[in-house]
Amino acid sequence: MVEQSDRAPLLDWEEIPPTKLSQAKENGTDSIVTAVPSVNGSPRLDYPGPWDVPSPIHADPGISLKERVGWEERDQIVSVFVVTFDTRSGNMVEWCLPPDVNLDGVEFKSMASGSHRIANDFIYFRKGCYFGLACFANMPVESELERGARMKSVGILCPSYTLLYRYMHFLENQVRHQLQCPGSYSPLEAFYEDKKAVLAPAGTGAVPACPTSGWFPAINRCMHPEMKITHPAGCMSQFIRFFGEQIMVLWKFALLRKRILIFSPPPVGVVCYRVYCCCCLANVSIPGVGVSVPEFRPFFYINVADIAVLATEMSYVACTTEKIFAEKKELYDVYVDNQNVKTHRDSLQSLLRLNGADRDKYRKLSEQRQMLLYTQEVDGDCTSNEEDLFILFFMEQNNRIFQTLSEVAGSEDPTLTEDHMRAMGLDPQADRAFLVDLMEVYNVDAMLVVDNPCCR
Repeated sequence: MVEQSDRAPLLDWEEIPPTKLSQAKENGTDSIVTAVPSVNGSPRLDYPGPWDVPSPIHADPGISLKERVGWEERDQIVSVFVVTFDTRSGNMVEWCLPPDVNLDGVEFKSMASGSHRIANDFIYFRKGCYFGLACFANMPVESELERGARMKSVGILCPSYTLLYRYMHFLENQVRHQLQCPGSYSPLEAFYEDKKAVLAPAGTGAVPACPTSGWFPAINRCMHPEMKITHPAGCMSQFIRFFGEQIMVLWKFALLRKRILIFSPPPVGVVCYRVYCCCCLANVSIPGVGVSVPEFRPFFYINVADIAVLATEMSYVACTTEKIFAEKKELYDVYVDNQNVKTHRDSLQSLLRLNGADRDKYRKLSEQRQMLLYTQEVDGDCTSNEEDLFILFFMEQNNRIFQTLSEVAGSEDPTLTEDHMRAMGLDPQADRAFLVDLMEVYNVDAMLVVDNPCCR
């Protein structure tokens, strides 16, 4: 549903779920705020220690993921801009607000390489400490100067990608408006005045009211804020169907904080959702886990202009439409081309092979999906969805691993046995290298028993 702001009656630009809209109207306000971090449905901000482990989070059909672990969302638009393709100059920022904002490189991020072959697309990207969403459209025109096609993108920058979905519909409308009426910026000006962020002084780039992480620090830096999906078919179900059992391979690389690069030709919008799904594979809700590991950063769409930045990153997930990245192996650990997951690093080759425990986990995930779909169809249960099921499935798996590691590391005999590995849902033999790497990455002080199956 689209709600028209009281402050700017000129346009409809904010998408709000009908249930939340009715709640907001009952409360006499037009803002939607969820700010109750919780575990197992109960507010929990007072964990006594970094390895004090709450009981695993179980999917409760009456409690959404946002209600289990929430965050505050506010309008924080840092910039709005229009990018055009000029036949002589290439991609260029045609117009923006504020006029002095640094948008270097945004002209390439918001119009993906190869976009001239498609009619429309949407693109998530990262610009410094901000996230961007741009909607692209390509319209045939009878103009020799424009070589028969007019291409533009209209986009925004925001401190958190969780807010960007609200303006997808508005941006789609505006890019069509810009194609039909070039230079008509008054709707975008009104939008920016209504939604602009109040930035910190002196170029710090900070937005005090909305942390970049999107989560309260009391939760965990190993959690990723929920990304509202606007794709009608659903992000997670597409991700599962697209990769199948290979999800378990991506899960291990994500948990090990590897640099993952996904290649795909345009359109790139659905591939940006795959970036988000990969990040969700590594969610851990146990406070203190991952304090010493690199943040698993979603970069969404990248191009050659991002090479210098990527060279400094220790952990990320990104997607690109540019084949040249396949040759730049120093920038990534894992390269995903279509459904083909591969790595050039010898130490990671064994993780590409699926084992019995991997297939068992994927089977359980598939069974839970089928049960959810059956419940929705037969009972009309609309309180649960595949996004929550997917995120919670891997969160519980990860929690189980780190809870076991925590208990063993804190015991008098910090030795991991085959029974411990089975309790973590891992294969005692095939997952040994993965577990050794995991303990090293997360600085877990425990010892893995060497058991040679040939000597049995």
